[in-house]
Amino acid sequence: MTTDSGTQVEVRPVAGHIGAEITGVDLADDLDEAVVATIRSAVLRWKVVFFRDQRLDHAAHIALARRFGEPVVLGRRGSASPRDFPEVETTADRLELGGRYGMEHEEWLRRRRHSLLRGWHCDHGARVDPPAATILRAESVPPYGGDTQWSNLAAAYAGLSQPVRDFVDGLRAEHRLGVGYQPRPGDDAYLRHLLDHQVASEHPLVRVHPETGERLLFVNGYYVEQVVGLSRAESAHVLQMLLEQATRPEYTVRFRWEADSVAFWDNRATVHLAPSDLVAPEHPRIMHRVMLAGDVPVGPDGKPSAPVTGTEPGRW
Repeated sequence: MTTDSGTQVEVRPVAGHIGAEITGVDLADDLDEAVVATIRSAVLRWKVVFFRDQRLDHAAHIALARRFGEPVVLGRRGSASPRDFPEVETTADRLELGGRYGMEHEEWLRRRRHSLLRGWHCDHGARVDPPAATILRAESVPPYGGDTQWSNLAAAYAGLSQPVRDFVDGLRAEHRLGVGYQPRPGDDAYLRHLLDHQVASEHPLVRVHPETGERLLFVNGYYVEQVVGLSRAESAHVLQMLLEQATRPEYTVRFRWEADSVAFWDNRATVHLAPSDLVAPEHPRIMHRVMLAGDVPVGPDGKPSAPVTGTEPGRW
């Protein structure tokens, strides 16, 4: 499409099932409705879209997010996040978390991600109303390492055989913050924190996308450990199969970050994997994200998700 200023906006797919790069757009501008509609359509179709060379400050980042929904205001952020912009969370905050609980960051990360699939997640999936979308921008990145991967949960569901789709359509699973964490020997301050601040919801194992109507395989390695109604042994086997399905290489895309790059993804239809190959500490990876408020997931049977503890719709 051509903008009012005459610029040609192009959406270029970068992988077979997921991911597209959008060119010809300056996200700091007051985008006209046609451009907003083009970006929204591309996010729904390709699940994650990428932009290069975008000069956004915090205010412009928030203004961009408001064109697509209501930005989430987090109740608690780390010291790296900008104090005057409560909608913006700086990912360098994550580096503080291990030290807050008496661990080096690498140990804390290892105890949270003790299996190859454990790191795949959607943002805030333990909430009863996970964010609808996330807009992440890079301020500075290392010269190598630090890529992010996403996977298309609609393609993953469609790739299941019909008998397995029929089976999982009626299942629900508990999503819980900190599930699978491997505690330290003796006293563990982070484990105590998890127990004192529990967040959990019961979600359908297959959710229906509220805009496209697609069925999505609503699983991830970070929050889900138990399928409701199944034994722990049965649940472990079913979830392992579904997680392997959800993260098959053909359903994924990998993005090489540069400074001033932006990724905009549908948090309802994807899981993503943050990098674990940041091996150049002299080159910090500083990213800023704004999340858009989401709705309560609904399964194929029309039954919505239900809070278990520590979460209610719209309250952050």
